[in-house]
Amino acid sequence: MAIEVLRAGAPRAASRRRRIVDEHVAAYLFLLPAAAVILVFKIFPAFFAFYISLFRWDVIQGPFRGMDNYLDILVANPTRAEQFWRSLSTTVTYTLLTIPLEIAIAIAIAYLLFGRMRGRGFYRTLYYLPYVTSTIAAATAFEWLYHPQYGPLNDLVGLVGVGRQDWLGEPDGVFAMIGSAFGAAVPAIAAGPSLALVAVSLMSIWHYIGFQVVIFLAGLGGISPEYYEAARLDGASEWQIFRKITFPLLSPTTFFVFTIATIASLRVFNQIYVLTNGGPLDTTRTVTMLVFRTFFQQTQLGLGAAMAFLLTLIILAFTLVQFRVLGRRVFYG
Repeated sequence: MAIEVLRAGAPRAASRRRRIVDEHVAAYLFLLPAAAVILVFKIFPAFFAFYISLFRWDVIQGPFRGMDNYLDILVANPTRAEQFWRSLSTTVTYTLLTIPLEIAIAIAIAYLLFGRMRGRGFYRTLYYLPYVTSTIAAATAFEWLYHPQYGPLNDLVGLVGVGRQDWLGEPDGVFAMIGSAFGAAVPAIAAGPSLALVAVSLMSIWHYIGFQVVIFLAGLGGISPEYYEAARLDGASEWQIFRKITFPLLSPTTFFVFTIATIASLRVFNQIYVLTNGGPLDTTRTVTMLVFRTFFQQTQLGLGAAMAFLLTLIILAFTLVQFRVLGRRVFYG
């Protein structure tokens, strides 16, 4: 009897195994086009860029240099090293200017838009529109807003007694400019980021904040309303509710937004290329701008590829530090 049962179950088991194999084959066939695109346009270029970075490559392939390109960029060549470290400092400064403000403003706007209010759908769409606008188009519009002669921003600040500013052409630090306005001398080390870099940062905050608002709205939607009802029954104020309930339960969303925004800010290029092209006096020249100039304008492909690879490693290091330091503080409730 047992042998008959085994014989009867064997075809079913074989059919099930065949069906599982067919499903796996079908799944891999569906994944094949996407995998091919990633392989051709992502993985292969990355390996080829690393290959180029090991050579003296000026338009055509030159002699093998090994890690000498990397050493020139970091320490060996004083001019190259100074340019790289200064551009990296500018990139980090840009990140520090944009990310905290983006996240703080996005959380505040999302919290307001999550509540009951008239025209909530309209305002959500309005805040998201800048993000779906092309970065180049948005930067071109801000270039007109910042124009020193006919830009409307100078007319606006003129209403509060501030003189006309060359927003995108001013290399002096904002703290030094404020100190000069009040007759105080600010040391060079505390001069702060250039006015041009601050202007670019403001444009970036305006452009990317819509994406972050949408993500925070999704995070707020995942918080159970029972927490709010219980807190209000206990007499908690709205500020206490936000500080003790909303913000801690938004920590996974905040961590995600912070990580994605940091990676994007370290790779910033489009708005700087349109608004300042790395000037004035290279005060807005980020690492990506330096890579662009070295690779495409100076046609030193080996050095440019090495800079790009170093930037990739720096972004990876930043991301790993975020996961090790901030990831432990995330509360998944």
